[in-house]
Amino acid sequence: MFSYRHAFHAGNHADVLKHFIQVQLHKYMNQKDTAYTYIDTHAGAGVYALDSAQAVKSGEYIDGIGRLWGRDDLPPALAEYVDLVGKLNPSGKLRWYPGSPWVADAEARMEDRLRLFELHPADIRVLADNVRKLEAHHAEQGERARGRRILVDHADGFHGLKALLPPPSRRALVLVDPPYEVKLDYKHVRDALEEALKRFPAGMYAVWYPVLQRMESRQFADRLKRLPAKEWLHVTLSVAGPRADGNGLHSSGMFILNPPYTLEATLRETMPYLVQVLGQDSGATFRIEKGTQVTGTVPALGMGGPRKPVGNARRASPLSGGGSLRLPGQPFGDGPRTRTEGESGEGRPARTPRTEAKPAPRTEAKPAPRGPVKRNGSGRS
Repeated sequence: MFSYRHAFHAGNHADVLKHFIQVQLHKYMNQKDTAYTYIDTHAGAGVYALDSAQAVKSGEYIDGIGRLWGRDDLPPALAEYVDLVGKLNPSGKLRWYPGSPWVADAEARMEDRLRLFELHPADIRVLADNVRKLEAHHAEQGERARGRRILVDHADGFHGLKALLPPPSRRALVLVDPPYEVKLDYKHVRDALEEALKRFPAGMYAVWYPVLQRMESRQFADRLKRLPAKEWLHVTLSVAGPRADGNGLHSSGMFILNPPYTLEATLRETMPYLVQVLGQDSGATFRIEKGTQVTGTVPALGMGGPRKPVGNARRASPLSGGGSLRLPGQPFGDGPRTRTEGESGEGRPARTPRTEAKPAPRTEAKPAPRGPVKRNGSGRS
């Protein structure tokens, strides 16, 4: 615990996906006059220096925000995100990168409230200092909020979220992106969201997560689909195909519960461009899917028999919008697998066929084979 430092990964392709979507969520929330509360369960340091020793050592931002910086052909949603980054870099040289707290401060209005949680002992000090600078800047500009607009808590955001729901204005945008440095983080995210939806089902909840080969990551999105939200929207971005050694982070996803009705169209316009510009090899791709709550249970991987399609999730085609039923836990891109000779529907040996004609055998979708993977880089705002 506390080994993850986002300073090594600030501005990488995963941050691009997370923060350009965060900007769109704020813009949607701003359309109503009623104030809202922004809650960041794992806020990080708030702002990151791209010329720091950590950022220079990893160089991840070069293949993330660095590939978008200075371009004049950006889709509207990406142009808004890059313009926001530009406010931190008025000289035109890319030296600073905003974390999610800075994005929230820049996009939220003075009447909106920001509640930031961070548990890392080093990051919380930097975050508190950055927030003080932000408040001083607002004061210099004559912008004053009634009461404390930004509150920083040195606490576990999973637990802190409970106390803040429902918010006084009955409007909230919640960002959940733990470092996932322990496997239990996946369970903690789902449990926290389940409790949050009980307390405040109308909230908008955005979850960032790494797309990995480990079981917890493979089943994560399907478990979130079973949460009692009215609607969900799921998008993933892969900048490269998986490496044979399993190292590195090449794919990440954003899962939004109660998403804006405008977001899907924005993603369809933007994601092909991100694949083209951020893609590193032929494995670069994206996926979008949407749906309502899925019922049923997610069977444990490696238990034997075939899995049954359940619920009403559909894959959204990047081009036509047509969908197909996915199985719980099934990775993107895996089509149905036809039974081979000697296999039957329940995993038993097939019986000897009778002489009369029989209908063609059905096909069952099965999960792709699993393999251990070593992560390098994950989420923290």
